[in-house]
Amino acid sequence: MPSWIPGSYLLREFARHVVDIEATSGDRAIAVEKVGNSRWHCSGPGRELTVTATIYGLEQSVRDNHIDRRRAYFNGPAVFLLPEGRDDEPVELLLEPPDDPACANWRVATAMTPVDVDERGFGVYRAGDYDELIDHPVEIGDFASVSFDACGVPHRLVVAGRFHSDLDRVAADLARICETQIEFFGQPAPFDEYLFLGLAVGDGYGGLEHRASSSLIFSRDDLPKPGEAGISKNYGRFLGLASHEYFHSWHVKRTKPEAFTPYRLDRRNHTRQLWVFEGITSYYQELLVLRSGLVGAKDWMRRVGEQLSRVYQTPGRLRQSISDSSFDAWDVLYKPEANTPNTSISYYSKGALTALALDLTLRRTTDAAVSLDDVVTELWRRYGARDVGVPENGFEALAIELGGAELAEFFEQAVRGTGDLELGALLADFGVSLKFRSAVDTGYRSRAGDATAKAPLRLGVAYRPAADGLALVTVYDGGPAQRGGLNPGDRVIAVDRLRVNDGNLKARLARYNAGDRVAVTAFRGDELLEFTVELERAPPDSCSLEFDPDADTAALARRRAWLGE
Repeated sequence: MPSWIPGSYLLREFARHVVDIEATSGDRAIAVEKVGNSRWHCSGPGRELTVTATIYGLEQSVRDNHIDRRRAYFNGPAVFLLPEGRDDEPVELLLEPPDDPACANWRVATAMTPVDVDERGFGVYRAGDYDELIDHPVEIGDFASVSFDACGVPHRLVVAGRFHSDLDRVAADLARICETQIEFFGQPAPFDEYLFLGLAVGDGYGGLEHRASSSLIFSRDDLPKPGEAGISKNYGRFLGLASHEYFHSWHVKRTKPEAFTPYRLDRRNHTRQLWVFEGITSYYQELLVLRSGLVGAKDWMRRVGEQLSRVYQTPGRLRQSISDSSFDAWDVLYKPEANTPNTSISYYSKGALTALALDLTLRRTTDAAVSLDDVVTELWRRYGARDVGVPENGFEALAIELGGAELAEFFEQAVRGTGDLELGALLADFGVSLKFRSAVDTGYRSRAGDATAKAPLRLGVAYRPAADGLALVTVYDGGPAQRGGLNPGDRVIAVDRLRVNDGNLKARLARYNAGDRVAVTAFRGDELLEFTVELERAPPDSCSLEFDPDADTAALARRRAWLGE
């Protein structure tokens, strides 16, 4: 049984969900012995062996299984055992409806090839081999569904969970994004039809790509209300997620690292290229929504500013390169700890900014003759379209071939270095101003302050609001809280012996000046402690982009070619 699922680089050890496993051959029971963390051995079977596994599934995510009386969703790696050595053989899958009147309206949604199914989708499906079998997640339930075409290819959006939205409007918007991406890579699309499997929840966000489908989980408030006009911030988030996973149909599912050809699902598959695949996808997920005409440049610049802020508010960017971040994904990105922001950086977020910097560098140095568009689409033609893995130096070599030898220095600094990218100067050459302002301490992201106001004071922490104050999640390296002796996990209840919470922290700190020393009272476990903290101004690490009204003609021309204005 696989230990991980492609697209999510963590050993999840799906065998831990196996409740029971037994085997028969004809009318004989066969002994089953577990011989590894995800391997079993059957002793003395005849020509035919039947293995029956009972698997527990109650993880509401896009990576695992969730089965209850309301719906059933599963991913192949977390369900299907593989007879050793028979990876390449065709497989048939039989889906039977539950014998429960409460499930009478349940239907099946999957991109797997049907062979003999009824009007509800139950019946026999076929996959060419095990790899294909596990690359088609399955949703079963009483879901909502809407169909649309993009460049002549049938698409379908399925949404499970409780929500109130206009799915016809969502389908029309998705069609524009899908058509933009198909045209970006060039027709025909690499699939005959495509399925978005969505789950609307109270609070959640994530996605996982597959060869002809994707699984999305999102807040029900991210979907537009019936009659709602425009693209709200929440709806823009949903469209960005769908755009990201759809882009992966080319750039990850088919154009992928050589280290993933084939996938070895029982172990870590290390590569330093994850920034190429996830970072570049994170860059284009927003840019192609903009080019589709669904959002304007201001909305796009807001989203890019948020990406920039996430990077600049992570001290670990100055310690870990995106090359190392890619390599360490298995043990760092997917296993975050309290100190992770101090020691590492995401190849998604900084990878997106590296893609932005590379795109602008190419467009400026080649006078727009070559752009990142050209590199990514040529990468598709040379590798993905031919089902050939990209060597570890393949992307950089191709970019240098198309854009010039001087790019070697860019990759050395941006990919293997840990310094900040020179984005301000690059953006200025395209008529865009990058502005920094200070942010205040908050939960997982900082709130932008007033660009004209004096920078607020900070403790230098990220926290979760708690009933009795602030539960510290991260204490940033070199910040006031760390110098004062506070630790992640401490629960701050007072500043200068006055109760503090998420709503009044900024006001409490505003009473002081930089350099003032204040008492911070906190629980560490069940012990009440007091620390002396010297306050300081928050650094300017919250970013925003604006069009430069004084940009010259050349800069405006570059910007139009870049953004598709």
